[in-house]
Amino acid sequence: MSKNKKNCVDNVDVTENNITDRAGILIFSKYIRKSKAVYYLGKFFGKIRKSKKGVSVDNAFHQIMCNFALGDSRSISHFDTLKNDNGYASAIETEQEDLMSSHTAKRFYKAIPLQMLILFRFVLLRLFIWRLQVSKPNVVILNLDAMVMDNNDAKKREGVECTYKKICGYTPIQMTWGKFIIDAIFRSGSKHSNHEDDSIKMIRRMVKNIRKKYNKDVPIIIRMDSGYFDQKLFAEMESLGIGYIVGGVFYSTVRNFIEDIPDTAFKPHFGKTDEDIWEYVQFKDRRSSWKKDEFRKVIFFRHLLEEKQYLLQGCRPGTAVYTNLGMGQIIDHQLEVAGHVHLIHPEEVIHSYQQRGTDELVHRSLKEFGYEQLPFQKFAPNAAVYFSMIVSFFLFESFKEDVSAPVLPVSTMPTTFRRKLIDIAGHFVRHGGKLVLKVTATTMRELNFKELWDRCCNPSPISWA
Repeated sequence: MSKNKKNCVDNVDVTENNITDRAGILIFSKYIRKSKAVYYLGKFFGKIRKSKKGVSVDNAFHQIMCNFALGDSRSISHFDTLKNDNGYASAIETEQEDLMSSHTAKRFYKAIPLQMLILFRFVLLRLFIWRLQVSKPNVVILNLDAMVMDNNDAKKREGVECTYKKICGYTPIQMTWGKFIIDAIFRSGSKHSNHEDDSIKMIRRMVKNIRKKYNKDVPIIIRMDSGYFDQKLFAEMESLGIGYIVGGVFYSTVRNFIEDIPDTAFKPHFGKTDEDIWEYVQFKDRRSSWKKDEFRKVIFFRHLLEEKQYLLQGCRPGTAVYTNLGMGQIIDHQLEVAGHVHLIHPEEVIHSYQQRGTDELVHRSLKEFGYEQLPFQKFAPNAAVYFSMIVSFFLFESFKEDVSAPVLPVSTMPTTFRRKLIDIAGHFVRHGGKLVLKVTATTMRELNFKELWDRCCNPSPISWA
């Protein structure tokens, strides 16, 4: 206890001042408004509003996105708590009477029918093209994978079934680009990775739009795990003129062939770190169900070190990767023109496949940003919640690049981001006909809050043409 009695707190009371402990949400709120993302969501989903009474569709999406960014609660009932917070209303620039209640949020999600969920995918596609136009990559490297959403402990939900991870939940298939989820299909838990022709349609749709709306000659490479080892998928990607790196399946014939390869045929590779030491060999393979002239390159590699200890022969775990890079196809020429011909080398193919571990961090970040256990009994409203979370997550990651990058790394996970940038104290003061947010001098200095404010008011424009 302080020796100076003037520093001792004697009582507590209520203040009528307009204050908030989530002042950082203001710059995210301003960003998604200025980018016009919520405006176009309101246009696309405007038909679900049957009356002019109540919260508008664009305002509903705006509040849902801000709630995801806050991450205070995973319950829809939390909207009731926020509705009574005048400071929060000011922070997201909304009149308090226009804040959604939990009942409003539930009605909103239930009003979105299954046939309208395709509009979320259209929004994601346009957002992806927007980010391509901002960053202008010379090579577009995508990842395709399924993500298990654990609903094992939730009450019975429509579509919740046993997944390949032996838990009950949903298994949406997601396509990612870096830290962005650019397309998704929400599915029940029993659907395997390469279910029916979902993957083929998703890849075909994505390649068509990249070629048409970004660059018709940009090289495109897709990475996938062994769950997508499918000759039809390979043939489709080859016909589209794109590259692929796919985990192989160790059939008995492949395993026997690798066992017969002499050790002298393997080439060693020494990476930048002590752990990055492995050896590889490449050959061509044709499955019995493939056409006679359908051979594909296989790169088999195995690590020589584990925990800085050399592994004995016969104890080295190996991985087989199937690829069309370096096979003289269209993708090789495109990579050469783009100045990335090195990507066809076997060492680079292996490095690229190993980057799938980084790609899967996107799924972890999404679950930390939102939640796995979905709130409704019916499949359609749960799908609407899922896609709302995906779109919010995309804009959250865009915000980190466009606004908060000077003070926080773009790789910052959602929880750390919230604690450092969202959870700051602020006081709203109205004078001269203007509403002004005041933060502490420390916050203004350490976070360079004025610069963040200027950046969020001038985001890169989104083209919805």
